[in-house]
Amino acid sequence: MIRHTAIDDEDMYRLILGGHIRYGGNRRLRIYGRLNCASGKRMNRDTRVFFGDAAEARAAGFRPCGHCLRPAFQRWKLAKVEPAKIDRAQIDRTQTDRAQIDRTSGNGA
Repeated sequence: MIRHTAIDDEDMYRLILGGHIRYGGNRRLRIYGRLNCASGKRMNRDTRVFFGDAAEARAAGFRPCGHCLRPAFQRWKLAKVEPAKIDRAQIDRTQTDRAQIDRTSGNGA
């Protein structure tokens, strides 16, 4: 990860042309995306960071941009949502089981 404030514009362009910088990210929001993304272009220089590839960005704890990296973002979101659905389903089953136990033991309504 390279902070934008750590390099000057000439070095940044040299690194982009050399293929060493392929993605930009927002350090505070922990989001990365393509360098030509409209959302990324609005970033403040103080919060912008650069990555050589998507794996480097993910390893640093960044998530894909929902605009320019839609398929990767959807996979990331699904991976985050699915565990919550499983936990909720387990909670629902537990509550149903308890209600059935209460009804059969005479403790329920």
